[in-house]
Amino acid sequence: MMPTMRILGSAMCAGVTALGMALAGGAAQADPAAGLTSVASDTSGVGPQASAYLAAFGYGLLHPDAAPPGADDWNCKPTAAHPHPVVLLHGTWLNAYDSFAYLSPRIASTGMCVFSFNYGREGVLNGGGMGAILPGRYGVGPMEDSARQLAVFVDRVLAATGANRVDVVAHSQGGPVTSQYLKFEGGQGKIGKVVTLGATTHGTSLNGIASLGRWITDMGLNILGFYEPLIGQSNIQQAVGSPFYKTLNANGDTVPGVEYTAIGTQHDEVSNPYEWTFLTPGPDAIVNNVTLQQGCDADLSDHLTINYSPRAASIVLRALDPAGRHELECTFNPWVIGGDGHL
Repeated sequence: MMPTMRILGSAMCAGVTALGMALAGGAAQADPAAGLTSVASDTSGVGPQASAYLAAFGYGLLHPDAAPPGADDWNCKPTAAHPHPVVLLHGTWLNAYDSFAYLSPRIASTGMCVFSFNYGREGVLNGGGMGAILPGRYGVGPMEDSARQLAVFVDRVLAATGANRVDVVAHSQGGPVTSQYLKFEGGQGKIGKVVTLGATTHGTSLNGIASLGRWITDMGLNILGFYEPLIGQSNIQQAVGSPFYKTLNANGDTVPGVEYTAIGTQHDEVSNPYEWTFLTPGPDAIVNNVTLQQGCDADLSDHLTINYSPRAASIVLRALDPAGRHELECTFNPWVIGGDGHL
């Protein structure tokens, strides 16, 4: 999530900007009759591996629909060792490439089939907010729309690979979008594992700003509605206490039959308190909540650089591929700038 005026500043500072809604090949069309205002699209071409978020962001501005390296080989077939393809789900004001240019090739190197797409693409006039003016800033449409787009994509992956389930790695808004799909869009039984990084699972207080906005709105002055044209529909939905979350989590955080790993960082300036990224297990669900800094104070990853953290990557690999005996890494990972252990 990237909500309110603070995010308009901090997101720009972190490099989260965007230009246009030019749809690449594979783009779906919005369907107003069905209540859909946003669209999803396939990636086009493959970008280079990046070890730092800012480098990936810069490339993503010029190539907003690039696939992260290692992803979107539609001829890939799962193996007995790795039967579930992995679907990567970006967050708000982000895209598949700049979110996963570091993590995707690490997952693919284990032999897993990896797939990504760009969801929640919406123009300014449709409610996408000012982020939609610049290239590659997706995930701005209503999360209900995005969950339906995920449903279509998962079915495509299952049909192409012959697998019976996928695993999902989701950053930020990708967490609640996955949950919406599992609970309300036919996803139960189609996902084996969900791994989240900095997910806005229960919304965010945005260091108290979103909480204050929600309180003022609930008191009768719709201040969040005032900001919606600036920051987009999905950001308003991710403010703590929204009607979206009241429905999403009314019957608990999890669905039966899914194994969840929720990774949070103490330095998350967007999804906070960071403990809200964690999940409480319900019936027949396994949950592993992981604080990135537990046993590794050197990792200073924030909301964006968590996807470029060697430690986070090793936790993701352990969750997806427990038989691989992946070593749990601990390295310095700088806030905002870096990745893979350096500036």
